[in-house]
Amino acid sequence: MSINAVIPQLWAARLLNNLNNEHVYAACCNRDYEGEISNVGDTVRIGGIGRVTVSDYTRYSDISLEQLNVADQTLTIDKDKYFAFTLDDADKRQAKPELMDEAMAESAFALAEAVDDYLAAQIAAGVATANVLTAATVGTGAMDADAWEILVDLGVVLDENNVPKAGRWVVIPPWYEGMLVKDPRASSFGTDRNRSTYANGDTGMQVAGFNVKRSNNVPTTGSAYTVLAGYNGATTFAEQLREVTPYRPEKRFEDAVKGRHMYGSKVTRPYGLASIAVTKAT
Repeated sequence: MSINAVIPQLWAARLLNNLNNEHVYAACCNRDYEGEISNVGDTVRIGGIGRVTVSDYTRYSDISLEQLNVADQTLTIDKDKYFAFTLDDADKRQAKPELMDEAMAESAFALAEAVDDYLAAQIAAGVATANVLTAATVGTGAMDADAWEILVDLGVVLDENNVPKAGRWVVIPPWYEGMLVKDPRASSFGTDRNRSTYANGDTGMQVAGFNVKRSNNVPTTGSAYTVLAGYNGATTFAEQLREVTPYRPEKRFEDAVKGRHMYGSKVTRPYGLASIAVTKAT
């Protein structure tokens, strides 16, 4: 049976599920406006208000009404990607549902890689200038900065900007995660969580109030990696998977699937982010 007979929404749902599982930086954003986009080039107006003043109340006196300072920001859906693959009828013996699941997983991974590269750059560019820490060389030498303490410093920056503690995240490269794993503060206390964490090989760390995430897409400049920290309310991301279509190419004896992936993002609260460029000590 041709895959053209399969309900397209089924493949779209499987692709979207795999796509969400692969996201790292997208998981660090809010998706509040995702339902408001329909095509590439769409814009969404994001309203925001300034601080509200609290005043002393005097009995038998009129209160003063403050006019809220409302400022709009624009989220633009400006990225439009596609995927397309084909399977020749000669290979149909292998054209089983699990093969299509694998193909959709591979497509999702490729799309997620593009999204994460894009979001990493967008978030890094959106960090408030005052929240960028001085670059550091990270290691265990006497003159090296401490991997754990750097995360503490990033947390302090967010604290000083009154950033909510709930849902804070930090994204680090694998080598930085390795330093945290070997740190006695993470591994030697023998808690139930530590034992299960190291048993399955996934750090799942929480350091200085951050959920620690690992990515190979951490922005780099030369040998320096930009470690980003923040909370989900700082960046808005919206994506839409459109036109996932199985079909039969007219001039081929093949089954094919194609689809489009559109997305965009906006850093709406630069003060809710912090960053530092780190280099691995030699």
